[in-house]
Amino acid sequence: MHKPRKEMIAETRAKLIAAARHAFGTIGYAEASMDDFTASAGLTRGALYHHFGDKKGLLQAVIAEIDAEMAARVNEVASRAPTRWQHFVDECTTYIEMALEPEIQRIMFRDGPAVLGDPAQWPNANACTASMTDHLTRLQEEGVVVPDLDPETAARLINGASSQASQRIANSQDPEATSKKVVAAFKQLLEGLLRKADRPLE
Repeated sequence: MHKPRKEMIAETRAKLIAAARHAFGTIGYAEASMDDFTASAGLTRGALYHHFGDKKGLLQAVIAEIDAEMAARVNEVASRAPTRWQHFVDECTTYIEMALEPEIQRIMFRDGPAVLGDPAQWPNANACTASMTDHLTRLQEEGVVVPDLDPETAARLINGASSQASQRIANSQDPEATSKKVVAAFKQLLEGLLRKADRPLE
């Protein structure tokens, strides 16, 4: 019995994404051969072109998959925070610390920006900015962050800073040590948003 066409298309896409993800994560985008990873998926180059257009389109699909997984992990960690402010801080720092993981480091923070350009222009960026804007708006309504802050502008700046922070870790000679410095500096930046009464004591 033949599978429905929709199911076959989804299977083919999933196979190509899985094969490309393995190749991009181990040897990198530039070195990954389309012939090799299509063959490892038991498919042809024609299938890749049909579903993704080209190698760059496949990288975008891999990034979308990893990004969704990262978002789920970030939300899981942040959901355990005792306050909305801590939830917000944990979301940002958990995302940055993922730059220590080899696959994420290479695909999301080294090859991704090199091939696809500024992450702020990636399709997922708007959703991330919207979520951050919502958090900051609520924190402002609760009197936690300063009242004269434009939440969307601050969200875009924080989003850009977290992207730069992650790329700095990913491209460092010593990612572990760099991560500690980056996260500490990032937390200090975020604390500048707090009303003075809520800031940690020096």
